[in-house]
Amino acid sequence: MRTLVALTVLVALSACGAKAALTPAEGASLPVAPYGAPDGEENAPTAEQLLELDALAAPERSVELRRRSEEREDDPFDLPPDN
Repeated sequence: MRTLVALTVLVALSACGAKAALTPAEGASLPVAPYGAPDGEENAPTAEQLLELDALAAPERSVELRRRSEEREDDPFDLPPDN
């Protein structure tokens, strides 16, 4: 009995792994592509293009690092802990 149940479960799970292209049902059409989507696979961006970072994603450092030890300015919000 256990063997039959295990075999049934394995067959059911193997049926879930179908590798066919998804197509809409008969009489139905695909949804409208979102604005800015590429027109077909030939215009789709490559993996290298998708991995490129634009300037806003990886901005250059605009703050000059301190070269030597300097005294910090007084911070009015640097309060001692409450006891």
